[in-house]
Amino acid sequence: MNKPECIIEIESLSTRFGNHIVHRDINLDVYRGEILTLIGGSGSGKTTLLRQMLGLERPSQGKVRVFGNSLDNIRSNIQEKNVRGHCGVLFQQGALFSALTVFDNVALPLRELHALSEDMIRDLVMVKLNMVAIEPKHANKMPSALSGGMIKRVALARALALDPELLFLDEPTAGLDPELSQSFVELILALRSEMNLTIVMVTHDLDTLVALSDRIAVLADQQVIITGTLDEIRRFQHPFITSFFKTIQHKIEQKNHSEQTWKTVPMPS
Repeated sequence: MNKPECIIEIESLSTRFGNHIVHRDINLDVYRGEILTLIGGSGSGKTTLLRQMLGLERPSQGKVRVFGNSLDNIRSNIQEKNVRGHCGVLFQQGALFSALTVFDNVALPLRELHALSEDMIRDLVMVKLNMVAIEPKHANKMPSALSGGMIKRVALARALALDPELLFLDEPTAGLDPELSQSFVELILALRSEMNLTIVMVTHDLDTLVALSDRIAVLADQQVIITGTLDEIRRFQHPFITSFFKTIQHKIEQKNHSEQTWKTVPMPS
């Protein structure tokens, strides 16, 4: 069986801010097609590591390679745009530009290409909004007129504007009520299948973690102490993991039962 293609490689990464050490000798791989979730306590450096994968911050030591390109060796704007053009980002609060309409927020990355006509941009924006279930009538609204759930969906449409292969999600369901959170999770799963996405996610929401994660990387003690499946992580003995997972034992068992039931359903002849 062939090993999956590695999309992100992190090697011997350390991060220091003055005398404060955030990461120490982190090694982590992200494979094509998976959803890898980063979890850890407050101050463990989850979002910092996410930003380093994006090239928005540089580690004090070590290497980050994305699609085989070392972010340290990107020496031109063209190279940087080529790497980032394959990536989309959903920030924690959506981070929509308050002075731009829904349409213009999603159109922004397309306009930055300086290669598409306004007619083509209009068509693409409406396609992306439709993908995240935002009706055309909302395209001219300002972010201040949107609900929290709509802000997340518009921000996701913007993240998907350039048809990325790699999607970063920073607390994608934070601030959403349980019903909206579940619908957003279902949307992410549908888009992952439709667009063949690889996803790196930071979340503290237990339902989102259980529903989306293929693998989980746990940040604690300035390191990635373990990377594995949900079952592998919960069996690992560490105070943070024990505290974090003690409330979701039932959810894990439900998920495992559902997967086993699905596998045993006979296929139609």
